[in-house]
Amino acid sequence: MATLAEIRAKLKEQETRSSGESKGGDNSIYPFWNLKEGSESTVRFLPDGNKDNTFFWVERSMIKLPFAGVKGQTESKQVTVNVPCMEMYGETCPILSEVRGWFKDPSLEDQGRKYWKKRSYIFQGFVVEDGLKEDSQPENPIRRFIIGPQIFQLIRAALLDPEMDDLPTDAVNGVDFKLIKTSKGGYADYSTSKWSRRSRPLDDKEAAALEAHGLFDLKDYLPKKPSDVEVKVIKEMFEASVDGEPFDMERWGQYFKPAGMNQVTGDPNTTKTVAKASDDESFDEPAPSKQESSTASSTSSSKAEDILAMIRNRQK
Repeated sequence: MATLAEIRAKLKEQETRSSGESKGGDNSIYPFWNLKEGSESTVRFLPDGNKDNTFFWVERSMIKLPFAGVKGQTESKQVTVNVPCMEMYGETCPILSEVRGWFKDPSLEDQGRKYWKKRSYIFQGFVVEDGLKEDSQPENPIRRFIIGPQIFQLIRAALLDPEMDDLPTDAVNGVDFKLIKTSKGGYADYSTSKWSRRSRPLDDKEAAALEAHGLFDLKDYLPKKPSDVEVKVIKEMFEASVDGEPFDMERWGQYFKPAGMNQVTGDPNTTKTVAKASDDESFDEPAPSKQESSTASSTSSSKAEDILAMIRNRQK
């Protein structure tokens, strides 16, 4: 029979998992944003373990809802609640449905940008050269990377380049990617990041790791799709945020919580690392212009998909 101490430890472990907090020693997400200015790390992206995914990444869209403190806390300062954008699941987002109309009015544009979705992209792969000089690495060397729009555009541009004959994730003819951190205007800048000019086959150690651990199904690291009730809560919180109200823990706390208060993120193993990544300036996506068309986004996505298909056909 388990002792009281063992029961308490087990309950604590379950509580930690349900809240999404980091388990001790877990560092499967590679925090390249901690690179020193002027330094770099080299990584090798791998395919998604989900064979139904055309791409070797998944897109995550989140919306930040700022609140004027927490209701009932007299010395409470502004807090932020991160919620999934329903467009990530191919459904109508109640927040963006409202906000899109604001960009037609110049006086509401700044407010609209505040509530516009923030995109990031989840990749996986090996850290080939570690510019962070980490003290310890996880047992599974296949890491996950949370990539912002600035770096993603560099990755996407290469895929659209007709001179790229092989997928960069190919085990034999693939190429590594250099994550280079500089600064611009006082913020971290990764615009000089680039693909290696030479292809490189995976080495024996990397091949053995793939065989031993397999690939992640990247969609497992997206936030769970909100239920109908949670969608209603998101809409309520949005309206309260716009009206300048404090966050009501009693009303919404069982569904969503402010950042830093045991919120559940898209990664089932950790919140702290992901939250830090999503606060990086490079993760902010520009809000749409007045002329934004929903078809433009789908057209560019289809073009990228066509390029990937073309590269795969060349390999055959």
